[in-house]
Amino acid sequence: MGMTSGAYRSDKREGKARRTRSAILNAARDLVSTNLIGPPSVGAVAARAGVSRLTVYSHFDSKQGLLDALAAEARGESGRPDRVPDSGDPKQDLERILAEACASWASDPALFRRLPPIALSPVGEASGHRRLAERLAAKDELRAGCSIKEAEDVIVLLTSFPTFDRLHQEGRRSAGAVAGILMRLAAAILA
Repeated sequence: MGMTSGAYRSDKREGKARRTRSAILNAARDLVSTNLIGPPSVGAVAARAGVSRLTVYSHFDSKQGLLDALAAEARGESGRPDRVPDSGDPKQDLERILAEACASWASDPALFRRLPPIALSPVGEASGHRRLAERLAAKDELRAGCSIKEAEDVIVLLTSFPTFDRLHQEGRRSAGAVAGILMRLAAAILA
């Protein structure tokens, strides 16, 4: 019975921690959405969530960690970076990450516009973009004279929020249409 009781308390604690984390993220989202000057302070987020600043720091380590988690949640990542796919066809994988980035950014562009640029790193892990560029080179899919670094930089640029936002034009183009434009732009690095 002691194990069941301990497991129950642990589940109860984990549930409370999830609810607290969610309350903090909701407070941060509300404040970011309404704050015209910049990201809110940790103290403002804590007050809005009804928790202490220490609680915010214990869940997110820093203000930047909180903003990164907010951006990840808004992109539908649930706190984990997406992995760049490896289907064996790097061109197909490039097309897929462009479509995923557009769908992700389209989830809440108004929020992303108000987050600091550092929280808006491209969808996917940075080393994944490099590996995709290397895979394109290995399959002779890069245009002549295009270095792996140039290909990586273009992939990062094409999957960034500012690029998406400029082409999306507040919903005048669908995420799919933007992905198509980005793939045509990616042709500049492809053979």
